[in-house]
Amino acid sequence: MPMDDIMDWYGPEAATFGDRLAAAREAANLSQEALAKKLGIKRTTLQRWEEDLAEPRANRLSMIAGLLNVSMVWLITGEGEGLSAPDDDPISPDINSVLVEIRSMRGEMKTAAEKLGRLEKKLRSLLRETV
Repeated sequence: MPMDDIMDWYGPEAATFGDRLAAAREAANLSQEALAKKLGIKRTTLQRWEEDLAEPRANRLSMIAGLLNVSMVWLITGEGEGLSAPDDDPISPDINSVLVEIRSMRGEMKTAAEKLGRLEKKLRSLLRETV
């Protein structure tokens, strides 16, 4: 993979909301416990956000952006005012290629899981109709 193809580490193609949240929290030198306390939430809630298992509501998102000095748009999409890729730890094209493949697979798995959920819902509906 040519060096020109290396993507923005925190951009929409490389990182998830949780990745950007964790990176911004770390850049602000805050632990999960400290940020959770400032937000008035449990640490486990913040942990779930960083692991992309849940998402904050808009009011919390606004608080997070303010506390971490990044834009809400950047947190959500990876575009706009946020963090730059780390300069002190460049990644090789080979590692970047693997990361790109992992992110792609994650997206495919999420799409498949959503489709499975819709099919299960349809099946439940059809089963109720036949009873």
